Amino acid sequence: MLKRLAACVREYKLPTILTLIFIVGEAVIETFIPFITADMVNQIKAGAEIGSIIRIGLLLILMACLSLTCGGVAGFTCAKASAGFAKNLRSDIFRKVQDFSFENIDKFSSSSLVTRMTTDVTNVQMSFMMIIRTAVRAPLMFIFSITMAYIMGGSLATTFVVIIPVLIFGLLIISRKAMPAFKSVFRKYDRLNESIEENVRAMRVVKGFSREDHEKQKFGAASENIRRDFTRAERIVAVNSPLMQICLYFNMAFVLFVGSKLIITNQGTTIDVGQISAMLTYGMQILMSLMMLSMIYVMITMSSESAKRICEVLTEEPKLLNPESPKTEIKDGSIDFDGVSFKYSEKAEKFALADIDLHIKSGMTVGILGGTGSSKSTLVQLIPRLYDTTTGSVKVGGVDVREYDIEALRESVAMVLQKNLLFSGTINENLRWGNENATDEEIVEACKLAQADDFVQSFPDGYNTMIEQGGTNVSGGQKQRLCIARALLKKPKILILDDSTSAVDTKTDTLIRAGFKQFIPETTKIIIAQRVASVEEADLIIVMDNGRIAAAGKHDELLKTSDIYREVYTQQTMGGDKE
Repeated sequence: MLKRLAACVREYKLPTILTLIFIVGEAVIETFIPFITADMVNQIKAGAEIGSIIRIGLLLILMACLSLTCGGVAGFTCAKASAGFAKNLRSDIFRKVQDFSFENIDKFSSSSLVTRMTTDVTNVQMSFMMIIRTAVRAPLMFIFSITMAYIMGGSLATTFVVIIPVLIFGLLIISRKAMPAFKSVFRKYDRLNESIEENVRAMRVVKGFSREDHEKQKFGAASENIRRDFTRAERIVAVNSPLMQICLYFNMAFVLFVGSKLIITNQGTTIDVGQISAMLTYGMQILMSLMMLSMIYVMITMSSESAKRICEVLTEEPKLLNPESPKTEIKDGSIDFDGVSFKYSEKAEKFALADIDLHIKSGMTVGILGGTGSSKSTLVQLIPRLYDTTTGSVKVGGVDVREYDIEALRESVAMVLQKNLLFSGTINENLRWGNENATDEEIVEACKLAQADDFVQSFPDGYNTMIEQGGTNVSGGQKQRLCIARALLKKPKILILDDSTSAVDTKTDTLIRAGFKQFIPETTKIIIAQRVASVEEADLIIVMDNGRIAAAGKHDELLKTSDIYREVYTQQTMGGDKE
C-alpha cells in the first residue's frame, strides 16, 4: 500500500526531499539555541563584558533567523509536495475508474468513489504532509533535546525517565480508544454522500411526492451518525491536552525545585541558572515533540483506513482487458450470438441471459420487445463489450468481440439509452461528443436525421444554446433526439437505441426511423422499444422473456406464432379489451 501511494509523489520528489532537509536544519538549530542561551545567562551572572554578551546575542538572532528561514522554506516546499501528491492521487484514481468495466463500477457505488476521491484523499494528503514535516521534526527534536538535556543538566534530566513513559503510555491509550470511532466514520461518509446524490438527482421526484421532510430526516440521521462518532473520538483525543499539561508542569516543578536546591547546596559548581533555564526549554521541546508524535499517530491511524479504501480502487483490475494483439478493423455491422449465457456476478445463482443464439446481418433493422426485467438491455450491452459473456461468444463483423481493441470496437458501436445524459455546455459541444471533429454541416445533418434541428433552430442561440447540468433546460423528448444525433455523428457500424424514443410522439418516432432507413442503410440498427409501432417494420423482431429469446421473426409471422407478441400488439392497438 505504501509503495503504491509513494508512486504518486512523482514530479514532486524534489520539494519532498527539500522539505526533509530544511526540517532537519530547523530541528538542529532549535536544539542549540537553549544551549547558547544558557551560556549567555551564566556569563551575565558571572559579570561578563557587554561586548561578549552582544556577540552571543547576535549569534542567537542569527540562529533564530536561520531556524525561521528553514521552517518557512520547509512549509512552502511541504505545501507544494503535499498538494501535488494529492493531485496525482486523485488523477490516478480518476484515470483508473475510466478504465473500469461496468462490473468494476458495480463493485463500488458512485457515492463511495466520490468519498474516496475527496475526503479520503484529503486525509491521506494531511498524513503525507505530517510525515514529511512533523514526523521528521518531532523525533529529531526529541532525540536532540534529550541528548542536550543530559549534557546540560546531568542527573537533573532523570525527570524525563518518569514523565516520558507516563506520557507515551497515556497517548497510546488515547489513540487506541479513538481509532475505532475514526475508522467507522468513513463508511458513514459513503452513506451521507449517497443520500445527497440521490436527493439531488431525484429532486423532481422528491418534490412531486412532497417528500422533502423525509429526505431531510434521512440526511439528518446520516449527518448525526457522523457527528456522534467524531464527537466521541475528539472527546477522547482532547484528553491529550490535560495529560500534556500535567507532564509539563511536573517537569517545571521538578527542575525548579531540584535545580534550585542543587545551586544553593553546591553554590553553582555542578549546575547554574543557565542550565536550569535550558532544562526548562528542553523539557518543553521534549514534551511538545511527544505531543506532535501522538498527533501524527492519530492522523496516520485515521488516514490508514482512507489509504486502504484508495488502494482498493487503484489495485482493482479492470475485468475487461484488451488481448495481446487486438484487432482494430471492424469489417461490418453483422452480429452473432452463439450459445450465449450471462450473469452479472460469479456468485449470482441465476443467469440474466440464457442460451442466446442470434444472427443479425449487417444493415438490418432489428426490434427487441419484452417486459420489464426480460434482459433486453443486458443483451445489447454485450455487443460493445460493456460486459463479457459468461459462456458462449458474441461476434461483430465475424470476429469475437474479445479479440478487438475495446476502444476501436466501441467507436464502431453507438448506444443511445433511455436515460440519456447531456453535459454542461452548448448544444454544439454536447453533439461533438459523438465526433469532436464534426463540421457544422455534419452536426445539422445529424440533427435533421434525429428530428432535432427544428427545435434547436427555434432557440435564440441555436446550436450555441447552453445546456444546463443534466440537460434540465430541455424536455425529455428533446434530450433523446439530441442524444440520437450525437450517436449518429460517430457514423457507427452498429446503432443501438435502448428505448430511446420513449419520450417522443409516434409521428416523430416514425420520421426518425424513416430517416435511418434512408440515410444510414448500411448501419445495423437495433431498436429496443415498448411500442410495437416502433419495431413492426423491422427486418427482424426479437421477443425476450425472462432472459431468453421467446420468439423471433417479422411482424406478420410473430402475430401468428408468438402469444406474447400478439398480446402486446392487441393491447396497444385495441386497448386490450377486443379480440
